[in-house]
Amino acid sequence: METMLKERIVEHLKTHRLQDQKQHGFTSGRSCQTNLIDFFDWVTKIIDTGGAVDIALDFSKAFDTVPHRRLINKLQSLSLDSNIVEWIRQWLSDRQQRVVVNGVYSAQGLVTSGIPQGSVLGPILFNIFISDIAEGINGKVCLFADDTKICNRVDVPGGISQMTNDLGKLKKWSELWQLSFNVDKCKIMHLGRKNPRAEYRIFDTVLTSTSEERDLGVIISEDLRVSSQCNRAAGNASRMLGCVGRGI
Repeated sequence: METMLKERIVEHLKTHRLQDQKQHGFTSGRSCQTNLIDFFDWVTKIIDTGGAVDIALDFSKAFDTVPHRRLINKLQSLSLDSNIVEWIRQWLSDRQQRVVVNGVYSAQGLVTSGIPQGSVLGPILFNIFISDIAEGINGKVCLFADDTKICNRVDVPGGISQMTNDLGKLKKWSELWQLSFNVDKCKIMHLGRKNPRAEYRIFDTVLTSTSEERDLGVIISEDLRVSSQCNRAAGNASRMLGCVGRGI
């Protein structure tokens, strides 16, 4: 049933051109690779001309916090078949959970948020929920499911202000749709020799600056060199060969 409904929803989104072009996760013909290619292509064109870019990385772990009522509102706004929307509403309703600590069970609690992980419908529902997250943001946005990168050129007049404003818009979107971001995991990376290395805040938290960060399985460094990624790949290969050798 989920598979059939997913196909109907995807067809509706394609027919009415409602798919988010910035989203690379859980989307036919797109992947981690297309996300990274899009990102690096945009960044390197600026850096190669002597520019500077600031990147906000990894506002992730939002999958578990999608509020069900607001998700249903978004589905209705897409003019989906009312029977499909009602089926999804009932599918999400009356879910309960409890925790176990040292063999002791807590009382059951009603689940009012979160996309059921491992489900067929989960990924497409999440993509629909965050499809408008980049509206009003002037910088470059790359999405892979709940992994978000916001990039702005900052060596030009107004560049830092634009980055600050974009983070502010992301904050307002989060508050409006009650979707929590893991701000502690978000990092700022400063690229380019002329980078002013500005400080940014979101939710009254100063974002930590980093010179190297792993994103979608690839290590990104502020000098855009691939040595760290190559060293990591070589180390993994060496360990695998060692296991093979010991098994012979």
